[in-house]
Amino acid sequence: MSIDNSTVKKVAKLARLKVDAKEEQNLKNELNNILEWVDKLQKVDTENIDPMLSVSNEPMSMREDMVTSKLDNKQILSNAPEKKAGFFVVPKVVE
Repeated sequence: MSIDNSTVKKVAKLARLKVDAKEEQNLKNELNNILEWVDKLQKVDTENIDPMLSVSNEPMSMREDMVTSKLDNKQILSNAPEKKAGFFVVPKVVE
């Protein structure tokens, strides 16, 4: 796949970028270089490689959950502008 000038103009428009003719040529070259690199990556044989969840395969150290708050529900809700049944009342955000 190759990027042409019309594609660069379209991408620039979608990204709301002003691109002059000189920048357009540079962007075209850069985008084509990126696509070539992606093509090289797709040719790598990963058949017997297990997927990784992160770059580092070290396990995450877990800590024990410990309650540190000494406040009770009444104290926490004491400054709430509106509360109901032991909870904060907030405006509806999603319809």
